[in-house]
Amino acid sequence: MSMTMYKPGQGKYSRLITGISVAVVVAIGCWRLYDMLAATDWSAWIIFLVPLVVFGAIAAVTYWLLNKESVADFLIAAEGELKKVNWSSRKEVAVSTFVVIIVVFVMAALLGATDMVFQLIFDKLLG
Repeated sequence: MSMTMYKPGQGKYSRLITGISVAVVVAIGCWRLYDMLAATDWSAWIIFLVPLVVFGAIAAVTYWLLNKESVADFLIAAEGELKKVNWSSRKEVAVSTFVVIIVVFVMAALLGATDMVFQLIFDKLLG
């Protein structure tokens, strides 16, 4: 396992965010593992070291994967594509969100009215 970074200047943020995300998920899992082991009557060393070793092993594998050529090239390409995206302005997002909320309320009212009409029809037919 090589400790050198593959294409060190490229895909910096995508690799960093991916690594941090994996570390957070693994840390939560190791914390849960620690809680489960603490409920047993095992030695304090085992209860503490097992989650720590698991976290270290997964961190090493994650570092290796993030520097593997195929994964690193994918993350570099993904970051490059994200730089090409034309992101909407704050005003455009606010207006679009408002339109979606209005459409949801209108659709809910129409569906509610349709339900009431069908309920009246079936009450008259069955009642």
